[in-house]
Amino acid sequence: MHPRTKTSLLWGVIGALVFLVLVQGYTLLVVSGPAIGILAKLVVAVVVGVCGAASSYALEGWLARSERS
Repeated sequence: MHPRTKTSLLWGVIGALVFLVLVQGYTLLVVSGPAIGILAKLVVAVVVGVCGAASSYALEGWLARSERS
């Protein structure tokens, strides 16, 4: 696997896991109101992961060029 692809996929996984941790913290702190369903949490986590992976893949080349300047 190409290192750039591997890095972007790992950033996507990190983004999804961070989102799930934040949602869990929100659920633990806010007791009132309706609970968010697990399916909704997972769907949003997948979307966050895909967006994180795509944006890190797209921006990695730009960031590397701007650091050299």
